[in-house]
Amino acid sequence: MNHTKKNKEQSKLSMVLDVISGSFAPIIGILAGAGLLKAMLSVLVMLGWLSKENGSYIVLSAAGDAVFHFLPVFLGISIAIKLGANGYVGGVIGVSILSPEIVHLVENGVDSLEFFGLPVLLSDYSSTVFPIFMAIFAYAGLERILKKVIYKDIQLFMNPLLSLVIIVPLTLIVFGPIGTLLGEGLGTLITFLSDKSGLLAGAVLGGAWTFLTIAGLHWTIIPLAIANLATGPDPIIGMAAAAPFAQIGIGIAVFLKTKDKDLKALAASGIVPGSLAGTTEAINYGIILRYKKTMVYVLIASAVGGAINGSLGVAMNSFVLPSVLSIPAFTPLLSFLIGIAVAFALGFIFTYVFGFEGKTEKTRDNYNLIIVRPEKISSPLHGKVVPLTAIKDPIFATESVGKGVAIEPEDGKVVSPVDGIVTTIFPTGHAIGVTSKDGAEILICIGIDTVKLKGQYYQPHVKQGDHVKRGDLLITFDLQQIKDAGYETTTPIVITNSEKYVDVKAPKLDNVNTLEDLLQLSI
Repeated sequence: MNHTKKNKEQSKLSMVLDVISGSFAPIIGILAGAGLLKAMLSVLVMLGWLSKENGSYIVLSAAGDAVFHFLPVFLGISIAIKLGANGYVGGVIGVSILSPEIVHLVENGVDSLEFFGLPVLLSDYSSTVFPIFMAIFAYAGLERILKKVIYKDIQLFMNPLLSLVIIVPLTLIVFGPIGTLLGEGLGTLITFLSDKSGLLAGAVLGGAWTFLTIAGLHWTIIPLAIANLATGPDPIIGMAAAAPFAQIGIGIAVFLKTKDKDLKALAASGIVPGSLAGTTEAINYGIILRYKKTMVYVLIASAVGGAINGSLGVAMNSFVLPSVLSIPAFTPLLSFLIGIAVAFALGFIFTYVFGFEGKTEKTRDNYNLIIVRPEKISSPLHGKVVPLTAIKDPIFATESVGKGVAIEPEDGKVVSPVDGIVTTIFPTGHAIGVTSKDGAEILICIGIDTVKLKGQYYQPHVKQGDHVKRGDLLITFDLQQIKDAGYETTTPIVITNSEKYVDVKAPKLDNVNTLEDLLQLSI
């Protein structure tokens, strides 16, 4: 009984975390871009090339500030869509708490008014996160009820009408004040911990950030950073920023040290976007997860850099993804430069001096990876065939990991699609990589964001380095339990070294049986 209750609690928590991450994912790019624009403007003002009264500055500043000022609107849309509700109604709820009438009252010192006798505490909700999350969670639940009780032919206008009449007042009366207090409380707690021991807080956050990012849990911390920015500088990203620079140091060291042309190309593909835009997925998933020694390096380098930033009081002035271009967004600038330089240097030195390959990785590199041959890849699953572009995981949908296809499985068995060797198996058991004897690197990832299940409902039947035959059982999983936990089971099957092939073609099938032809690789 207790075990069942614990599983349900974990499932609910996983669903909440999934909603938070899924709500920020569509807008994180524009948040980072706008933050970078604000950082660039601050540099131009500091250099005397622009003044804050200059028309050019005012126009560009408006572009940089807009997404942050109207953040509740964008989140209202994305949260509602993530929860399966009407995104436009979610956006209107966000607009309502930023309406000119309410903003005007707040600016003129009015702190409350009445709604049919109920007190409404007024506040500036621009750039806030928690009030709109609470409001849209309530709206999504209400809409599900309305769809059941309202006559279908009048739902088009009646559902939005009732939703706005109920949720907007509730937001201003209940969710707004509670969300504001929650955000301020968490911000105060983080500031308190940083003040008590910035060194310890920085070491923990810096060291953990890479692994939080790999697991997708960093999305749950980003809202706290954005909430902090509503009232002042944010110390969270200031401390966590050491991690991406340590990752870049590792990427450059691998690029310089390896003789494998493909690995060199992979490292280069991570170094450039990581340095310029703060997106280090290629390094994290392509190098750090693959070469286990680098996990130790990134942990130490990031912890030391984070401890320096934390102890010196580094903070972020506008939201950015840490990169070379976003350095001006952090203060004190010299302290920040010291922290990220140490993290970068340690990551680079550890990797270059001590190497990154273990015995398993060397075995893998010797397994005929340089020369590839044309081949057919069998289906490891039975189910409905789905194009990669149709799935909700942007990393797979944009073919950043490789070309391929996805399957919505109808049973809980994954078999080897080729004769080959198990080159990667995630500790959580939700994903596995197999390299065929003809050189194709095949990644099978069972479900969307299912890394957050931490291995629950998955049972691997092989280990890294095992030789397998086509049809050998690789992983079993509980299909229904994963769905009940709130996760999609759509399974991408991609060729991670797609660049070696002229074409990676999937058959035009609605459904595929296990071990039927799935992908055709041409050279």
